[in-house]
Order: sequence, then C-alpha cells, then structure tokens
Amino acid sequence: MKILNALRIISADKVLVALLVSAVTGLTACKEEGPAEKAGKKVDQAVEKTNENIEKQSEAIQQNVEKRDEAMGRKSESLGEYVDDATITSKVKAEMMADPLIGENDIEVVTDKGIVKLTGTVKSQQTADRAVEIANGIKGVQSVESHLLVKAAP
Repeated sequence: MKILNALRIISADKVLVALLVSAVTGLTACKEEGPAEKAGKKVDQAVEKTNENIEKQSEAIQQNVEKRDEAMGRKSESLGEYVDDATITSKVKAEMMADPLIGENDIEVVTDKGIVKLTGTVKSQQTADRAVEIANGIKGVQSVESHLLVKAAP
C-alpha cells in the first residue's frame, strides 16, 4: 500500500511538472511577436496618430472661426451659437406663412450675413410693415431691407 501511494505521488508530480513545463513554454511563445501582433501595433499607432491630427485640426478650425467672428464684429462663445443665413431665412419664411395677414402674399426672403432682404408684392402697406416686423423679430437678424411693392387694388 505504501508503494502504491508513493507511485501515485510520483505520477502526480510528473503530471504537475509536465503542466508547468507546458505553461512556461506557452508563455515564452507569447512573448515573441508574430506578424499579426506587429501589424496590430502599427494599426493602433496609426489610429492614435489620426486622432491626434483630428484634434489639432478641430482646434485650428475653432480658432479660425473665432478670428473671423472678431473680424466681422461678432464675438461668439462657441461654434454652436452662430446662426447662419439659411436658418434665418427658414425662420422668417415659416413665421410669415403662419401669419394670417401675410400668408398668401408673394414675398421672397433672402438673407446675407444676417441682413434680410424682402422682395415681392403685397396687398397693403400694413402687410409690408408686418413682414418687416416679423423678420426683425428673428434671432440673428442684423437688419431688414424691404423692397416690397404694394399692388394697387383692382
């Protein structure tokens, strides 16, 4: 019985040694970089460099926007605060269409650098005045130029 127990211990020790040798060999093999690992590192480096370039470009764009705003006499605290001409035009048109006095008149709206230009024909001076009032009430409008013509009643 003692011999049988001794043989079991020796066998267990051999299995343990074999497992340890396999683990050490496996770990040693993992330390060596193959082509896939080298390619992965290169991809990671390229992604990191691209992200850095994007960040630098974003900062440069923000600085250019701030310089332009200062040169135009506008000072914006962020890029999102700038209201562009297309937005102004859309808001003016929407407000005019919703207004019962203006709704059916033929008014063209063009915005350039915050200056709204109204052209077309209207039924009365009151309608023309209301169109100017609506345009002046839109955020971002610097001024309104009215070239509206009042058509004579038939």
